[in-house]
Amino acid sequence: MIQSLLIANRGEIACRVIRTARGMGIRTVAVYSDADAKALHVRQADEAVHIGPSPARESYLVGEKIIAAARATGAQAIHPGYGFLSENAEFAQAVLDAGLVWVGPKPASITAMGLKDAAKARMIAAGVPVTPGYLGEDQSEARLQAEADAIGYPVLIKAVAGGGGKGMRRVETAADFAEALASCRREAAASFGDDRVLIEKYILSPRHIEVQVFGDSHGNVVHLFERDCSLQRRHQKVIEEAPAPGMDEATREAVCSAAVRAAKAVDYEGAGTIEFIADASEGLRADRIWFMEMNTRLQVEHPVTEMITGVDLVEWQLRVASGEPLPKRQDQLRIDGHAIEARLYAEDPAKGSLPSIGKLEYFRLPEKLEPYEYRGVDNCWHWNVQDARLRIDTGYEEGDEVTPFYDPMVAKLIAHAPDRLNATIGLTSAAGAVRCWPVKTNASMLHGLLVEPDFHRVRLSTAFIDDHPDVIHEDEGPGQYALTRAAELLVSSDLPQRLQGFRLNAPRESRVYLDADGKAVEGDMACEVPEMHDIYGPSERVNDVVFASCGGHTHRITVRQSRGTNTHHAGDGAILAPMPGKVISVDVAAGDTVAKGQKLLVLEAMKMEHALTAPFDGTVAELTVTPGAQVQVEALLARVEQEEG
Repeated sequence: MIQSLLIANRGEIACRVIRTARGMGIRTVAVYSDADAKALHVRQADEAVHIGPSPARESYLVGEKIIAAARATGAQAIHPGYGFLSENAEFAQAVLDAGLVWVGPKPASITAMGLKDAAKARMIAAGVPVTPGYLGEDQSEARLQAEADAIGYPVLIKAVAGGGGKGMRRVETAADFAEALASCRREAAASFGDDRVLIEKYILSPRHIEVQVFGDSHGNVVHLFERDCSLQRRHQKVIEEAPAPGMDEATREAVCSAAVRAAKAVDYEGAGTIEFIADASEGLRADRIWFMEMNTRLQVEHPVTEMITGVDLVEWQLRVASGEPLPKRQDQLRIDGHAIEARLYAEDPAKGSLPSIGKLEYFRLPEKLEPYEYRGVDNCWHWNVQDARLRIDTGYEEGDEVTPFYDPMVAKLIAHAPDRLNATIGLTSAAGAVRCWPVKTNASMLHGLLVEPDFHRVRLSTAFIDDHPDVIHEDEGPGQYALTRAAELLVSSDLPQRLQGFRLNAPRESRVYLDADGKAVEGDMACEVPEMHDIYGPSERVNDVVFASCGGHTHRITVRQSRGTNTHHAGDGAILAPMPGKVISVDVAAGDTVAKGQKLLVLEAMKMEHALTAPFDGTVAELTVTPGAQVQVEALLARVEQEEG
């Protein structure tokens, strides 16, 4: 058995691997960049090694530094986590050549499945159904356009070396193809160093179904059932669940057996995931589910599989890498209940899900599931969570810094229950209880998705979030119940009596003048707060500040020192950089007339492209940047003057 392990990763997955390794008595070594010097995974590991500057290409993506760190600390094995070098066959081989244990599949298996075009050809040979598309070597724009025209729109352009939602574009018409191809190639080159693409037919009612597979060095391969990862935003998974709702046993057997065949076709060892696309227009049918790709690593969403099977997949990885056979046979694996995971990102859904960076000055994640109440136009819930349990996987604690250098995921919320309904209720309660300030999170969007009736009706597709824009809404501030609770928490004996509503020779006043997120508001202590209030809007007082959560939005509330009102001007028409980044393209010039929603320029941040658009019809009055410019957060990029009348 491995005695010492270096984790070639950071954040949540590094902490996740450390947790299992510690339970197995394995010494752990962390690596870190400048930005992560005080990160949670560094604090949790038995030893930590600095490997370079903050940009990943100078630290976490430099295999030589990681191998050197393993040698210097006496680590026997390297666990790559996910992302970074986890699917890099050359790095895996270098680890083996250095006399270390690679906790992952053989380099040849990674190579076989790493390029999407070659992998599809191999799957066809193995009898695994694949989606119609173009996998050819001719990468000229004219040939790709012609193939897309022949397949029929809409089509999906995908980076051959892609993954994680990067280097992927949906194209609706032939007229849009050239621009989408250029954007996809730029992103693919920046993310993977390879701008080659393939073309696939876009399925109009798609669901993303994937199967967890596991192999060992003794020739055994099993599956641990399927997951549904259909709820995505910009091809990034947001909510995942297991098992896939609506899948019957015959379809499950067909899909999972195909996944095992796929793994055996590349002599697979370790944890892997076979991803399928399903045409769900007529439900989940085996003859309408096709292979997309294989991820030759542990997946972000692996906890839902662990929750329904009782298996620790990281422990299995370490045992298989040590040469042991799989701990269980296929006939010993069973599905127990239902599990759903939500990815908590440091981002603002109301602003195009742009990452939010900064110090987590206040950060609270739920520690247990509570009864939950939700009232809507078409439904009314008031349920206790039955036999449900909560799991939190995170790489952050209060006081840590979310930087612009890496993926903005800060935590995963996972609920498990005997059935999908109670797992959903539990996860809804957890999402509504997240409190984070001043960094924004997508907790409100997660909450909105989980209470959406179509989610409960299993009307799922990868376009679900786009088709339900109401789940993403601007923060309208704390509700009256939250303000009342804040007033109660803030008005105590250690505050001036005047703030408690004291008036000479007059009845006690119930109003307390508050400041909520910079806006003047009032809290009325005479307002009756229902017993369930703290469940769907938990509040906590820290010194003279109350932090309140309302449907996933976090609010900072203090006592206002005067009764004057605050007026804030947002700089109408000002196009500000939402975060530090590089200007990739500028599509307008000063003096141009633009329409609301028209693209003005494109900013690249965290290897993702973000289009900034006109807020209303008007004229470009000012343009301060050119392509290639590096900009800081809130820098003025352009200004649009609104048309009069």
